[in-house]
Amino acid sequence: MKIAIGCDHGGYLLKQDILIWMEENDIDYEDFGCFSRDSVDYPVYGEKVARAVASGACDKGIVICTTGIGISIAANKVKGIRCAHCADPLSAEMTRRHNDANVLALGAGIVGPNLAKRMVEVFLNTEFEGGRHARRVAQLDAIEP
Repeated sequence: MKIAIGCDHGGYLLKQDILIWMEENDIDYEDFGCFSRDSVDYPVYGEKVARAVASGACDKGIVICTTGIGISIAANKVKGIRCAHCADPLSAEMTRRHNDANVLALGAGIVGPNLAKRMVEVFLNTEFEGGRHARRVAQLDAIEP
């Protein structure tokens, strides 16, 4: 499994913590930026991660900004992306089980590194349940922008 990850300047430090955790856990990833705390625009990085996931180049994605909201909106603009903004491990689990979310959005100003790493772990290791949820996910995917 390969994970796309990206952030704006507000999410940079949390992304660094998550990258260290991913390396320690032998998780393959591609870092789409940003690469410093210099001010940048979150839509650029949300779109880069989302396009990597939508194209199949990466299996899942993680996007981070200060709140997680703006970058999740950007990611969700890309067809085929179901990006869920989560602030707790149960939400990260349930969005995989029921929504087959393929991108996790985190707010660096909302959650600390330990909680964020736990959410990433749960998100990456939880399978989609399918069944009745598959019908609903298909309906989500059929909504045209």
